[in-house]
Amino acid sequence: TITVGMFVVLAIILIGIVFDMMGLASASASEEPFHAMAAERVRGSRQAIAIVRHADRFSNFCNDVIGDICGIIGGAASTMVIVQLLDRTMQDQSPLATAMTVAFSGIVSALMVGGKAIGKSLAISHAVPIVLWMGKFFYVLERRLGIRIWHRKRAHGKRGTKRASRSTTTPD
Repeated sequence: TITVGMFVVLAIILIGIVFDMMGLASASASEEPFHAMAAERVRGSRQAIAIVRHADRFSNFCNDVIGDICGIIGGAASTMVIVQLLDRTMQDQSPLATAMTVAFSGIVSALMVGGKAIGKSLAISHAVPIVLWMGKFFYVLERRLGIRIWHRKRAHGKRGTKRASRSTTTPD
């Protein structure tokens, strides 16, 4: 169960890192490359434009909501793994058990902080491919599963919704 707990902690840390990358990539990407891709009908490019246009909300959700929740749950899960580790090794009351718990706490903290730092630098330098990947994911959600995240406004055509009224007055 300790091994499974360690893998759960690592998975939670990885989810937090990925969502932090997604949030920062959406905030640092610009729309222009995605407009060019949309003109070439690249799948997911329209969804990527929506991600960049709503970057404030998307980044807030990914970084602050999911990233922070993963940090809190990862800390709680690592505490549970440490408690299990201490429970098994406290019968000997060896200093090795204390060293192992401190080492595990340090490793979890280093993975979380270091992973997020590396992820953020990757998100800034590779923002366009990351946002396009997210756009393709949302494209699959829209087309295959019918789940729409952002509602697009319909284009009205050349004239718009109102017809141009003709003036019946004569010019002076």
